[in-house]
Amino acid sequence: MKNFIFQNPTKLVFGKGEIARLSELLPDDKKLMVTYGGGSVTRNGIYDQVKTALKGHNYIEFWGIEPNPRVETLRKAIQMGKENHVDYLLAVGGGSVLDGTKLIAAGIATDADAWDIVLSGIAKKQIPFASVMTVPATGSEMNGGAVITREETKEKYSFGGDYPQFSILDPEVTYTLSEHQIACGLADAYTHVLEQYMTTPGQSRIMDRWAEGVLLSILEIAPKIKANPRDYDLMSDYMLAATLALNDFIRMGVTQDWATHQIGHELTALHGTTHGHSLAIVMPGLFRILKDQKKAKLLQYGERIFGITKGSEDERADKAIEMTEAFYRSLGLTTRLSEEGIGKETIETIVHRFNERGVAFGENHNVTGDVTRKILESCYLAYSHA
Repeated sequence: MKNFIFQNPTKLVFGKGEIARLSELLPDDKKLMVTYGGGSVTRNGIYDQVKTALKGHNYIEFWGIEPNPRVETLRKAIQMGKENHVDYLLAVGGGSVLDGTKLIAAGIATDADAWDIVLSGIAKKQIPFASVMTVPATGSEMNGGAVITREETKEKYSFGGDYPQFSILDPEVTYTLSEHQIACGLADAYTHVLEQYMTTPGQSRIMDRWAEGVLLSILEIAPKIKANPRDYDLMSDYMLAATLALNDFIRMGVTQDWATHQIGHELTALHGTTHGHSLAIVMPGLFRILKDQKKAKLLQYGERIFGITKGSEDERADKAIEMTEAFYRSLGLTTRLSEEGIGKETIETIVHRFNERGVAFGENHNVTGDVTRKILESCYLAYSHA
């Protein structure tokens, strides 16, 4: 196990009715700006809950943070925050609203341009912020990361910074999510775990077993949620799984991959593909191309998660990859570029971008532009289940 330092300062407030605690969790002496997405919170009752809880607080509202939040929109929020002397932010929405709010927090705290902050990779200063999470997926409610899109150049990058001071997770808010939103959220959480687990074998029994527990839980609840998306206990497990998948708990002292995310970000930037869906397309392809590198972990994963114990090592590794893709498809997601009408010109665009940047992703820093071409070509082929 590698050396590590662990700290997660976010207070997690979990359960039905907990949005009412906003009044006591938020400081009384701050000028607050509440950030929202496109307006779904006004239709599902969350806005009314937040408004009631904020009675007596001094706040303004900013609306319109889109899925895959755009820096062009966030600059407007930053300007609004500065003009109104905002010194505390509350994000109410999914991971995109919170990611955008993290950049707003940095933009208000400094004079730097918002996109320059993203390109630097780290927000050195931010005003405090918190969240009410409405779409479980990204884990942004309990981590310091954010991913931002620049629409004018079709680019998407991540940066790191402070963690939310607190995050409220009420599983009842998930009852109005669409089947596609839930599918993408489950795929996102599952892939987050794989990015931290499917790397170097023998690093930590504790991290492996913890990661496998989250994977098994997602596999178990996914079909049950599809049958009953208003079951409180199921949605509680879904919501907490999404948080645990990316709040630093399962990455302590182990190598990480994240090449699938980097490639998936490009698909989202170029085609607007929902983030979780982009991961479902790329992850199996990455496994197919890097099978030899990841074979030891694929064998462990196949046995412990899918019960694959028969056949040669190659056959068992192949089966584990097949089962992974089959899981994504069981959620109702496509797993091939051709199914989404994404052509080979997109592959070349992404390869060109990666080669131009000189990137080398993955736990072994060997996923270059040329390796990415092989991965995406594998993702382009028609799907067939043996």
